[in-house]
Amino acid sequence: MIAEAMQLPEKEKGILHTAAHLHDIGKIGISDKILNKPGSLTAEENEQIQAHPRIGCNILGRLPMFREISMIVLYHHERFDGLGYPEGLTGENIPLASRIISTADTIDAITADRPYRKAKSAEECFLEMELHTGSQFCPTVISYATMIKDDIEGVLNELKIKGIKHYAFVGHEELMHSRRLI
Repeated sequence: MIAEAMQLPEKEKGILHTAAHLHDIGKIGISDKILNKPGSLTAEENEQIQAHPRIGCNILGRLPMFREISMIVLYHHERFDGLGYPEGLTGENIPLASRIISTADTIDAITADRPYRKAKSAEECFLEMELHTGSQFCPTVISYATMIKDDIEGVLNELKIKGIKHYAFVGHEELMHSRRLI
């Protein structure tokens, strides 16, 4: 939706669409116990979580047709201010597709129930993201996401009505049987 609002070329939207479905593939290397932990992560557990973009990049990078996507996956947890991971890239040095996925992934994360907290509303989500624009998030991407906030909220409500879990919290076993990726 964000890529559509930004009027990206069809080829870029296709690459982004595939990368969005695969961005967390590296979590296959992280135990469900850590992924679904109800409390705070230990330093060691946090290191394991922070390894998932590199694991995903390594998995996808072995296949020539996924090399470009592997780099998008690698950088989807970078922050606009350089405080992200795995490499601490800043601003425009982060691929645009990674910045878009980071924004969409955050919307998904904030508006989904977590083991340690209840979901927030779309309105609360956008207020929180606005506070972190320019530090965590790319101002341009947030601007476009905000323009289509009502559409995003509509999709989130539709998923809730249909009882579809947010992709970020589908466990490994359930993921193998799921075709409901967002």
